[in-house]
Amino acid sequence: MKVAITGAGGFVGNHLTDFFTGRGDEVTGIGHNRPSNIADDSLFTWIQADTTQKGGWQDEIDAADVVINLAGKNIFGRWTEKIKQEIMESRVRTTENVAEGFSGNRSAVLLSTSAVGYYGDGGDQVLNESAGAGDDFLARVCINWEREANRAADKGVRVANMRFSMVLEKTGGALKMMLPAFKAFVGGPLSTGKQFMAWIHMTDLIHAHNFVIENNDIMGPVNCCAPNPVRNEDFSRTLGSVLGRPAVFRVPRFALSTAMGEMGDMVLSSQRVVPEKLLDHGFEFRFPEIRDALENLLA
Repeated sequence: MKVAITGAGGFVGNHLTDFFTGRGDEVTGIGHNRPSNIADDSLFTWIQADTTQKGGWQDEIDAADVVINLAGKNIFGRWTEKIKQEIMESRVRTTENVAEGFSGNRSAVLLSTSAVGYYGDGGDQVLNESAGAGDDFLARVCINWEREANRAADKGVRVANMRFSMVLEKTGGALKMMLPAFKAFVGGPLSTGKQFMAWIHMTDLIHAHNFVIENNDIMGPVNCCAPNPVRNEDFSRTLGSVLGRPAVFRVPRFALSTAMGEMGDMVLSSQRVVPEKLLDHGFEFRFPEIRDALENLLA
């Protein structure tokens, strides 16, 4: 199988590239940064490109059996208007160019990243793939992102919009950012801690991609999250327990807003998201419970 991955050098891209080359698939990585964990490998080809711009890299889209679209500016940090524009454009323009790269002359599947931020703040409502979109900035990003991916379906491509939750892996992402505070005995819940968090272990995320590839009837939105979302206070308590640390230092809302601006509000959104489509098709999670996931990563 021939796989093309935009954003292959990113947090998830490194792991997906390693997974596919490790089992003998040909992988073409496309983006700004080459995957750091892939040495010289006859199964891996690297193309340096700005995927927000059209170019020769688009030829690799039409040559692939599977395209995984991960490219986009990191959302972590304080959101200025300039940063928000970069977050939006890096995803929408890349995905527009990816969809344009398909000629419609051969069968292919596109797994295009989105996020559970699509749903906005859902409170205690259980959110499956049929739930409506939110109206905040991140929801608008996801709506536009998925719209461009779905254009590939007009060319006969099977499109799955992989709505990522918080991806747990100790070498990157949100968990890596949290660890110093918890290890220093100053970790704890965010604000009230009552907001639900959707999450997924990196191993399950990688295998979910492969599962969608292998199941031809899966298309449209796919919630990439464990089946058991947890409240932030329970997540914090469990993380502290696994690390052998208390988790009693609550971070007030005003501190998040001061430090992160609009993104601080997004962090406090409640997202009780469930992976209904994956479960209905028989996907088996290796880490369905938060304690098992954190112990696997950190113990």
